[in-house]
Amino acid sequence: MEGEVADFSFTTQANETLSLDDLRGEWWIADFIFTNCTTVCLPMTTNMADLQSKLKEEDLDVQLVSFSVDPDYDSPEVLIEYAKEYDADFNNWSFLTGYDFETIKELSMNSFRSVVEQAAPGDDQVTHGTSFFLVNPDGEIIKRYSGVDNNEMDLIVEDLRLVLN
Repeated sequence: MEGEVADFSFTTQANETLSLDDLRGEWWIADFIFTNCTTVCLPMTTNMADLQSKLKEEDLDVQLVSFSVDPDYDSPEVLIEYAKEYDADFNNWSFLTGYDFETIKELSMNSFRSVVEQAAPGDDQVTHGTSFFLVNPDGEIIKRYSGVDNNEMDLIVEDLRLVLN
């Protein structure tokens, strides 16, 4: 994959600001989820939590960034409770909100080439891609992985081991 992440400045679960500039100089993994998701977000967030554990074991300094695709519902408070269900360590895993739906749709589609579609009327399930994205210290997306396949977490760790050592 290749492409640059568009500039952003969003609100974390701690009600702080995280921007693309804050991530400059860091390797990071991004995904798109929402807390009310009844399907793909459960394995995706479980896999991200597994990835976080593997990164700790390997002593790899990598940031994890989960963008909410349901920012109207996913307030910082909701994101904190959601993250706690997965034992997320906020030292290197940020959950982002604080924008409107069109903003996250544009970021997902234009930067990550990943679909995001608003829920149908009467439904609360946003359609979104299930990939994890490896982003280099310059903010360039260099690889896409399946976020629902747990076997891909080992591949991410292998790739990160190569670029960080």
